[in-house]
Amino acid sequence: MCLLAIAWKVHPKYRLVIGANRDEFHTRPSQALKWWSDEPNIIGGRDLLAGGTWLAAHRAGRFATVTNYREHQTKRTGLKSRGEIVTQFLNSKENTMCSVNKINGDNYMGFNLLASDGDSLCYLSNRSNGTLKLGPGIYGLSNAALNTPWSKVMRCRKGLKHLIEIDNVNETELVRLLSDRKTDSAANAKSDELPFEMGRRLTAPFIISPEYGTRCTTALTWAYTGKMMVCEHRFDADGKKIGRSKFHFDALSNQPEE
Repeated sequence: MCLLAIAWKVHPKYRLVIGANRDEFHTRPSQALKWWSDEPNIIGGRDLLAGGTWLAAHRAGRFATVTNYREHQTKRTGLKSRGEIVTQFLNSKENTMCSVNKINGDNYMGFNLLASDGDSLCYLSNRSNGTLKLGPGIYGLSNAALNTPWSKVMRCRKGLKHLIEIDNVNETELVRLLSDRKTDSAANAKSDELPFEMGRRLTAPFIISPEYGTRCTTALTWAYTGKMMVCEHRFDADGKKIGRSKFHFDALSNQPEE
């Protein structure tokens, strides 16, 4: 997952609201949002190459998502898949802070993690110090530290704030918020180790390119009653929608309903 706008305990109905884009190589195989056959308490998309996930929830009332940390680094052998961090948290019985504090960041390449058991929301990156318990607010996360003032992060945070203010939080509006394909100015594009044109494409919330881009957009709402809605819209390399999955369930019971 490469871009998220998150509202935590600022909406009168929802404890958690998320709009998120997953950016990945189009050739990397993945499974659409669904209940997992081998982990029937978990719902999410799945990376079929490494077996992990970028965003998922648990029937018992747990949620987690992870993004890669954008940096130039030499890959080391023996490191674990960052996608397993989400599954590890979802299957934990401990509260958010205790569970997240047990993650050994040295076992992974750079990552950001947001995790919640419904009572608290925590942020952890192995490129910063310690676990941060987040207070009520609207946050943005991409491939750098939480709330890094990248243009696309700030635009999506502002957009989510507006949706909450006008009481218009729903699947359609959250997906529309993350569908912004406008790139930043050439002067603000940081190509780093990438060709300039690709670096500029990455400044858009929704990325389109033949090899790498936005594969899916996820909208999630988690009500104080425990009801959770999670929806995934999937796209091809041209940015055209090719699929949609949507589920409603009670995140505090064992009776999900499609």
